[in-house]
Amino acid sequence: MPRVLEPEVMDSWEEAVEYDAMDFTEVNTAFAKSVIELGPHFPAKVLDVGTGTARIPILIAAKCPQWRIWGIDLAQNMLQLGLQHVKNAGLEQQIFLETADAKKMPYSDGKFQMVISNSLVHHLPDPLRFFHEIARVLQPQGAIFIRDLIRPVDVETMDALVASIGAEYDERQKKLFRDSLHAALTLDEVRDLIEQANLSDVKVYQSSDRHWTAARAWQD
Repeated sequence: MPRVLEPEVMDSWEEAVEYDAMDFTEVNTAFAKSVIELGPHFPAKVLDVGTGTARIPILIAAKCPQWRIWGIDLAQNMLQLGLQHVKNAGLEQQIFLETADAKKMPYSDGKFQMVISNSLVHHLPDPLRFFHEIARVLQPQGAIFIRDLIRPVDVETMDALVASIGAEYDERQKKLFRDSLHAALTLDEVRDLIEQANLSDVKVYQSSDRHWTAARAWQD
C-alpha cells in the first residue's frame, strides 16, 4: 500500500486540546520505561523530538532526576499545553521545551547522549533529514529510542486496525488514526533510512500490531 502524507504539523488549539485529552498513559508509560532502560546511567542530556504536550518527558524526568530533557516540536499550541504540564509537575529546571524543526535542529553536533521520538516520523514528508539530524546531534555512542506507526500492507489490514481501536474513539479520531497509518513507514523503509543516515547498531523491529521501534542502548 503506497504512502499517503498527512499534515506535518497539527497546531490548532482545538487539535492540541483534543490530542492532549486522549488517554495514552499506558503506551507512554511503556515508552518511558524502555527509554530509561536503554539510556545512560549518569547525568545526561536527552532530546525528545516531536514532544507534543510533553507527557513522555514528564514521565521520564520523574524517574531520572539526573537527566535533563529537551523537548522540541513545531506545534506551538501543543508546546503551550506542555509548558503548563511541566510547570504543574514542578519540573521546569529539568525539562526544556522549544519550538524547533526536527529536520533542522538548533543544536551543536554531539550535544545529546540520547535521542527519543514517539509518533513523529509519519508526519514527515522527508524522514531522511530527521535521521541525519539525529546522527548529527547525538554523541557517537549515544542511545536511540524511536517508535511510530507501521504502514499496513493493504487496505483490509488498515480497516481491521482502525476497527480494533474501539468505541471510545469518535469518527473523527478514527479518521485521524487511518490517515496516520496511511502516512506511516514500513519496516524496510525505516531500516533503509537508518542505514542511509549512518546510524549503526540500531535494532529495527515491529513492536506491536501497529508500531515499529528503532532502538540502541547507550554504548559505554
